[in-house]
Amino acid sequence: MAVSFSDLSSAAGLKKLDEYLLTRSYITGYQASKDDLTVYAAIAKPPSSDYVNVSRWFNHIDALLRISGVSGEGSGVTIEGSAPVRDAIATPPATDTKAVAADDDDDDVDLFGEETEEEKKASEERAAAAKAAGKKKVVGKSSIVLDIKPWDDETDMKVLEEKVRSVQMEGLLWGASKLVPVGYGIKKLQIMITIVDDLVSVDSLIEDYLTAEPINEYVQSVDIVAFNKI
Repeated sequence: MAVSFSDLSSAAGLKKLDEYLLTRSYITGYQASKDDLTVYAAIAKPPSSDYVNVSRWFNHIDALLRISGVSGEGSGVTIEGSAPVRDAIATPPATDTKAVAADDDDDDVDLFGEETEEEKKASEERAAAAKAAGKKKVVGKSSIVLDIKPWDDETDMKVLEEKVRSVQMEGLLWGASKLVPVGYGIKKLQIMITIVDDLVSVDSLIEDYLTAEPINEYVQSVDIVAFNKI
């Protein structure tokens, strides 16, 4: 079913999108698609960290564009005041030198009204990312769901998740999460990650980071619930 959003240049529009992405990794379905690109293109600049879910999703889609592009068709999404994303963004074509030169000559032409310096810079960065995605070879990636269990019912699960998400490395992207009751008042954190296989070992991530100091003060164990190649 197609979804729709209002003006994503406004605080109200971003707040609605942030609430929508609270329990989702992508705009529609379980993989990145043209629906994600439509919304991505409608956001003039990287969202503030105040919009936690939008910021997480935006950085994920931006990284996918840099690595291998996005080919999923999606279910359809509309945004007030925005045109549908073009296929060329989802699957960037091979670079044509003459076409690039012509594009450079047209950089100063304003087709849709006056553009701010921030918007212009953001547009240039996205175009560069799309072109780079078209040049890079496809690399192996995996989508993984982890079960992270605390020591007891007194563990602050909000702090636990903050500690987990603080682990940052090249090729690792944190996704959606939720708390799942285990019993006796204890809840576990179930969280999605996407990894670039050549850069991140999930076993090393668990042993060397998620169950090592200082996070092991909060985490008792980490189990792999689902492991799928993308």
